[in-house]
Amino acid sequence: MAISAVRVLELNEEYGLIKNLGDRDRENPEGAGLDLRVGEVRRLLSGSFLPADDTGKKRYSPETELVGDIETDGHKRITMRPGEYYLVTTMETICSPKKRVDIGEGLPPAYLMPVVFPRSSLQRGGVALLRTKTDPGYEGVLTFGLKNLGDQDFEFELGARMFNLVFEPVYGEIKRVYDEQHQGGRVTSQGEMETQN
Repeated sequence: MAISAVRVLELNEEYGLIKNLGDRDRENPEGAGLDLRVGEVRRLLSGSFLPADDTGKKRYSPETELVGDIETDGHKRITMRPGEYYLVTTMETICSPKKRVDIGEGLPPAYLMPVVFPRSSLQRGGVALLRTKTDPGYEGVLTFGLKNLGDQDFEFELGARMFNLVFEPVYGEIKRVYDEQHQGGRVTSQGEMETQN
């Protein structure tokens, strides 16, 4: 059950769920979701390794190269060629509370789980958004994969609205909230070996 965009904005005032939300979505939200903008684009330069948890081996994620950053490049235009894959991060910072919140009248308090969907402009341009859920307790920018599956270039500008965020309530107990390597918005270990949390 998604929480309406209007109610998310009300909860945002109380709990600080989304920092740096764009004016359009802060002032005139549409439907159940709020649009998030692309702030940083990276290209993968190396491989990665994810071991089984019980092997004692260290993991690593790929080295990347910055293609564009809204902070330094403004509304730079990025061209994705067919077959290219990028990691993209949001301009917005998500702060999913570590405790239950009061969602609304007649509803029990619940944890909040941010869930992201691609805006339809991506699929219309032949681009797939690769994403995962975000657990309660996470704070930071969100990072996604973008893959051009089409046979034409896909162009976009930094700051473009690409993703649609909805919050869903999570009822029941949670053993532990998110507190892993990517807390704070880290994109990758840049090839450095590390122990899985």
